[in-house]
Amino acid sequence: MRPGGQPNMQQIMKQAQKMQQQVAQAQAELAEAELTGTAGGGLVTVVVTGLGEFKSVKIDPKAVDADDVETLEDLVLAAIHNAAEAQRELTESKMGPATGGLSLPGF
Repeated sequence: MRPGGQPNMQQIMKQAQKMQQQVAQAQAELAEAELTGTAGGGLVTVVVTGLGEFKSVKIDPKAVDADDVETLEDLVLAAIHNAAEAQRELTESKMGPATGGLSLPGF
């Protein structure tokens, strides 16, 4: 702060611009990242980007039982949750330093 307790606007603008650049870099890295969620020991695999876009679902034929569809549904849901948790953790690790710990909506 300058004498008199007034913040230096030029310094604040510089810091905001730096944060904006860091956020843009983190977003680019998240867009390129692919994370995998699995369930049932790999019977179901889900791939999601770092931005939360689901890319694929793979189901091992061993997981398919016409008499027990509910288990397969549970495995798919568990794999999705696993992938989403990995995506959330990656987002926190990339965006946290870029935002200085501030919580930004949508991230």
